[in-house]
Amino acid sequence: MSRQIVTSSDINHYASEKENQTSMAADLKLLFKFPVLIANAVPVFAGFWLAIYFTEASFAANFDLFLLTIIGSTLVMGGALVLNNWYDVDIDTVMDRTKSRPTVTGDMQLRTVFWIGMATSILGLGMLAFTTLEAVIYALIGWFTYVVLYTMWSKRRYTLNTVIGSVSGAVTPLIGWAALEPASHIVPIVLALVIFIWQMPHTFAIAIRKYDDYKTADVAMLPIVHGIEMTKRQMVIYIACLLPLPLFLFSLGTAFVVIATLLNIGYLALALSGLFSSDTRKWADKMFMVSVNYLMVIFIVAIIVTTPLFG
Repeated sequence: MSRQIVTSSDINHYASEKENQTSMAADLKLLFKFPVLIANAVPVFAGFWLAIYFTEASFAANFDLFLLTIIGSTLVMGGALVLNNWYDVDIDTVMDRTKSRPTVTGDMQLRTVFWIGMATSILGLGMLAFTTLEAVIYALIGWFTYVVLYTMWSKRRYTLNTVIGSVSGAVTPLIGWAALEPASHIVPIVLALVIFIWQMPHTFAIAIRKYDDYKTADVAMLPIVHGIEMTKRQMVIYIACLLPLPLFLFSLGTAFVVIATLLNIGYLALALSGLFSSDTRKWADKMFMVSVNYLMVIFIVAIIVTTPLFG
């Protein structure tokens, strides 16, 4: 019986391969902005789940449709995020928060990144085409808004870039719902409004936290152009606009309305405290953390209260 001898060069080769695989996975995670991708996939799932609930359809019977919807929409969103990295490489180079992206480090060629973004987007739209035309339209609106209107046109020119970019996030529950049923129901429309409005204070909190980065990159964020104090006041106004929205969602149950309302009140109270805060950076950090968890709680609670076990 022959015995294979493992040499030190073999061990080094295996270690190098392992390191390369780990590095590639880390690069792809940064390229696709994995946390952002997950945050956008949750409302798609919620939209589909709620459409199942209100139409009294079977999730098991529509599981193939669900897979096409969640994978297809995630690919479209992922493609848009990759193209954002491809286009923004020049400003990412001067911002500390983005210097580790593979487009900046040179670990991935820009031509490769471009084609990854385009191929992923097309593949995702192709999968959604097996659901409904309405779902494809919403996905296209989100993609076009984020890639063209936000990334390529408004981000560097106008403070309204935040409003424009918010459209791309707002379509996510509409995609999920429309894959099963026309999204003319009050629930997906209000949930889309929640995301649209929420993205303004959420993005403003990021812009305040990373003020120096955005100023160095000359990105037209509100606190850079009009100052932090005005940004704080606008955050209060946008969060106040969230207050009445749960009242349109009583069809999700009293528990949901109460939880969402309490979240809105707490969110608004924290925003108001910023008007009197002497440590703006610390306050902005809190606002960011609350805003991230706010949206996840809203959609997770919407899913929970409509499950047979809890509903």
